[in-house]
Amino acid sequence: MKKVLRSGYTTGACAAAASKGAALMLMKQEFVSEVTIELPGGGSANFQLYGQFFTEKSAACYVIKDAGDDPDVTNGAELHAAVNRNHPQPPSLKDPLGLEGRISVVIEGGTGIGKVTKPGLAVPPGEWAINPVPRRMIKDAVSEVFEHQSSGSSLHVVISIPDGELRALKTLNNRLGIIGGLSILGTTGIVRPISAKAWTDTINAALDVALACGCNNIVLSTGRTSEMVAQKHIASLSEEAFIMMGDHVAYALRACLQRGFMHPVLACQFAKMLKIACGHENTHAAASKLDLAVLLGWAEEAAISSEIIALISEANTAREIAITSGFNDDLMDLVAGRAREAAAHHAIGIEVQTLLCDYAGEVVGKQ
Repeated sequence: MKKVLRSGYTTGACAAAASKGAALMLMKQEFVSEVTIELPGGGSANFQLYGQFFTEKSAACYVIKDAGDDPDVTNGAELHAAVNRNHPQPPSLKDPLGLEGRISVVIEGGTGIGKVTKPGLAVPPGEWAINPVPRRMIKDAVSEVFEHQSSGSSLHVVISIPDGELRALKTLNNRLGIIGGLSILGTTGIVRPISAKAWTDTINAALDVALACGCNNIVLSTGRTSEMVAQKHIASLSEEAFIMMGDHVAYALRACLQRGFMHPVLACQFAKMLKIACGHENTHAAASKLDLAVLLGWAEEAAISSEIIALISEANTAREIAITSGFNDDLMDLVAGRAREAAAHHAIGIEVQTLLCDYAGEVVGKQ
């Protein structure tokens, strides 16, 4: 029986919950053990609070992020929120647009929260990497607590993740220009387990940064090994031009098309290139045996040598074929050419270039 995977909560939802907990303690002047928040995607969620602390002017607590069954780098992280009460605004500073009496909420990042240094992301350079929806969730959660208590006053909220900078080393934040820690993310409040959305969101963000930084072309790689080969081989491109698409080939190509990158470079090893050539939208999906049968047909049609054809017919994996054939030029060109044709079907108008990498970090073919 297939296991039902458990969903979890985004860093944005956890930050909002911790902020609400701290705000409640500040307002009530008593300990609060749990809170309920409304989620942007609908429904509500309960969160246990830890590390509670309060005085007359400030309060703090944290939520431990539960990402469910999703292998999220932030799973188990402590999302801390500190809420400080400021004095009521003086008359000269009150809102000139008739909003007098509303709560003013200032949100900042603390330890372990990154700052944006490159254009193209959801928040501009110089700002804390707390995305718009989480910002709204935090503001709404705190304002809800004080809306009838502190007319015209202001609140200062600081979000932090004690080990956020260390966890960020396992992400692409540095490549995207998010320096010093993690991002506070999420649009629905819910993390879906083993979801492709985290990958595709990262692809979109990376392409937006590349576009904003003025990159004329980009390189899509299926993994870090092939990306490093491409970076060594195409040294003229800036760091922002190199995008790890993982298995999401068709999605990445369509995202390139939307942004006007019409000649992206596909950098990958032979097995992944074969899957792309076979037309798979996601290179994680298909069985190798099926791909090898297709490759055998192509080789016979192209009249590649009988030795290579025999090798393909007896091999168990694409990697075995590549290594045993010595990365045969005719075979590499055949698969690279088919990959270019398949890419054009995924995103009409795209003309990809291919960079085929061996398993020792060298380029063995390009078109």
